[in-house]
Amino acid sequence: MRAVSEHEVRASFVNCTKGEVKRLAVPRDLDARPWEDLDFLGWQDPSSPGRTYLVAEYGERLVGVALRRATPHAGHARRSMCSLCLTTHTGDGVALMTARRTGGNGDSVGAYICTDLACSLYLRGKKDAGPGGRMPESLTLEEKIVRTAGNVTGFLRKVTG
Repeated sequence: MRAVSEHEVRASFVNCTKGEVKRLAVPRDLDARPWEDLDFLGWQDPSSPGRTYLVAEYGERLVGVALRRATPHAGHARRSMCSLCLTTHTGDGVALMTARRTGGNGDSVGAYICTDLACSLYLRGKKDAGPGGRMPESLTLEEKIVRTAGNVTGFLRKVTG
């Protein structure tokens, strides 16, 4: 992903009102992000753990979506797989995240996504998901990156479609 500015991030949101975009907490460390290793920009709102954001290149433009993270079920030590990067986590490492669809009809779409939105780093081995987090595959890293980008694009298509 190319480096983006706070202005570009705010201008990218498609499923928020102008007031919501103005109030959302954009990361202050955009200059320090490892852009060459990111397939999308994702972060959690520090003031509201249930609120997360995802910004990605979608076609020729940048698209941002606000997500709501479902409340985890206490006491479940199950493994879950992220639908974007196919990394598995125990406990609450993967959560159902929902986004309002554009168009104002009130519908939403959801996907199971790494809670910390660090899919790109797990994929590249720059962040460890623990034992069994990344299953052995015959795909090259480039093929895995293409697959993940396709999964992100598919999710954004559902939000904007």
